[in-house]
Amino acid sequence: MSGRVLAIARCLVKRGPMELLRETAISLDKGVEGDPRGHKKGRQVTVISREAWEAACTDLGKELDWTTRRANVLVEGVDLAFTKHRQLRIGEVLFTIAMQTQPCFLMDEFESGLKDALKPDWRGGACCTVEKAGIIRVGDPVEVLA
Repeated sequence: MSGRVLAIARCLVKRGPMELLRETAISLDKGVEGDPRGHKKGRQVTVISREAWEAACTDLGKELDWTTRRANVLVEGVDLAFTKHRQLRIGEVLFTIAMQTQPCFLMDEFESGLKDALKPDWRGGACCTVEKAGIIRVGDPVEVLA
């Protein structure tokens, strides 16, 4: 499976607003540069697919900006469902997909019903551990490796 990066985002403070980026450094110990959520192994960087996000929005009957999910990277053309322990390459950066991103109570604070709409088929995205650091950019190729 191969696709591309559509957008990149981070928050500078926990629960703060999401900031859109054209590119960002990804480090082994902190994930997305400047995002305080990236220090936890297994949850350093979160990736969501446009297709999964749109399916959740269709279930809600509303169009919502992808940053509502508070993920770091929006990709298209890559199915992240059931990819636990597989590797994900984004540009020059290599990740291991640690787990499905479990939607939390915050999703329903942003939009009633969003938490449940994100549960099926990994619609909430994937939590990743950084294996090889580097820079990712909007437009970079994305590939789930066998």
